Amino acid sequence: MVKTGHLPLWVRLDAIAARHEDGTLVCRVVMSDIAENKRMEMALRESEERYKRITHAITDYVYTVHMENGTAVSTAHGPGCLAVTGYHENEFAQDPFLWLGIVVPEDRDRVIEHAKRAAAGEETQPLEHRILRKDEEIRWVRNTTVPHRDGYGVIVSYDGLIQDITEHKLLEGQFHQAQKMESVGRLAGGVAHDFNNMLSVIIGYGELAMEKMDPADSLHGDLREILNAAERSTAIVRQLLAFARKQTIVPEVLDLNETIEGMLKMLRRLIGEDIDLAWLPETGLWPIRMDPSQIDQILANLCVNARDAIAGVGKITIETGRASFDEVYCADNIDCAPGDFALLTVNDNGCGMDKEILANLFEPFFTTKRAGEGTGLGLATVYGIIKQNNGFIHVDSEPGKGTTFEIYLPRHEGEAGMISVDSSQPISRGRGETVLMVEDEKAILTLGKTMLENLGYTVLGANSPEDALTLAREHTDEIQLLVTDVIMPGMNGLDLAEQLIVLYPEIKVLFMSGYTATTIAHHGVLDEGVRFLPKPFSMQDIATKVREALDQE
Repeated sequence: MVKTGHLPLWVRLDAIAARHEDGTLVCRVVMSDIAENKRMEMALRESEERYKRITHAITDYVYTVHMENGTAVSTAHGPGCLAVTGYHENEFAQDPFLWLGIVVPEDRDRVIEHAKRAAAGEETQPLEHRILRKDEEIRWVRNTTVPHRDGYGVIVSYDGLIQDITEHKLLEGQFHQAQKMESVGRLAGGVAHDFNNMLSVIIGYGELAMEKMDPADSLHGDLREILNAAERSTAIVRQLLAFARKQTIVPEVLDLNETIEGMLKMLRRLIGEDIDLAWLPETGLWPIRMDPSQIDQILANLCVNARDAIAGVGKITIETGRASFDEVYCADNIDCAPGDFALLTVNDNGCGMDKEILANLFEPFFTTKRAGEGTGLGLATVYGIIKQNNGFIHVDSEPGKGTTFEIYLPRHEGEAGMISVDSSQPISRGRGETVLMVEDEKAILTLGKTMLENLGYTVLGANSPEDALTLAREHTDEIQLLVTDVIMPGMNGLDLAEQLIVLYPEIKVLFMSGYTATTIAHHGVLDEGVRFLPKPFSMQDIATKVREALDQE
């Protein structure tokens, strides 16, 4: 009805028929104002429509479980169930047990317990579990529930929200793996210094002893075996440092194709005659900047693993290419960075690997080989080198279908340099020059002093920077070269060199250290043009580095 001069008004008319005493039929009418009820009814209808629009718009799976006397009697499934599970709403409505059926069996008990607690009105934490979609893909979901009670506090229903968190779990796994690898890397870097000092003494004195012995003496062969073991230990330490991304390197701008071509002959010998090595270079490949010896390490380790995965006759393919990634791709790949990359691919048609092996592939000391056939450091070394050079690696493998390693190395904006070829040179000797050697480890100081004296140098040995400064003042104008450890108590090698240059403006400097590249880089000794001798070192190593430092213009 409408009041005069007013908006329409909702009313309810209730009519009751009755008769007067004289038998006349009358009708009594009661008019009630129901405008407020109508407003509430319209608001409820609008709320329901809004809820439907929201549930249809979101991709998450919303559901409501209705309860009677503490028992679930029905479940309303939102349309998001299709996006999450691959099943339509009506499929869930027709089969009340479908939801539990798609839960991965190993997670089913936890899901049942979570549902019981939600039905009982207990506070529950979001539950993460796996489901098998209709397309048979396993996905991770997070199930969150909220109970609803009536005015008496009785549970009448509970709402649930199921979200697909598969991508989140993947990134979480990658992050935890990266943390684990970083922890092992820190451990590797921490022990490297002590190992390098001990190996320097073993190798150095072993070489000195061999020089004094007749090669026909049986002890000469024993010493050779000791040195071989020490050199293998040195290689293991270097592999650990490569994994830890802390090995000392000398980066160069490289043409990856030229670098690989220089290795092919060696790689063919490495894998044997039964395995075909195919080389597919990409033309116009972008240059990269890294230590060429690291390319050697990567390819040698990958080819050896490929060889061992092939039973009898097989094929290994090395291929180069170009790849570019944007921020959208990298958002879903934690190890990736946007930009241009040179791609190095190594593929084999060997036995392949299952998911369990792939999950542990780059962990140091993990190996599928029999005892004594490998250290388990090969792929850890590859991983460390790639990370040290800001690249990333992808592995694709299935049992019986071979393995493909894809290595992405950042593009360098500049021209590639020429590849230098090492040639065997006779050991460099001294010409009577005076060398001041500073080392806080007494055994290494004695060893280094003996080596240099045997090479024809006059050597002044100092056990500390303070002793070195005293000797320098006592031997004015006599010292041509300072050979000093980098990390020492009180004063480091760089500070010592700066003070000695004041006394000897023409003095040359050679730094040495068994610490990791990360540690000594803070002292500036890895800068371009600075001479550096890593520990452990052999007679050939120290002879070459000392001669180069003295001859430096």
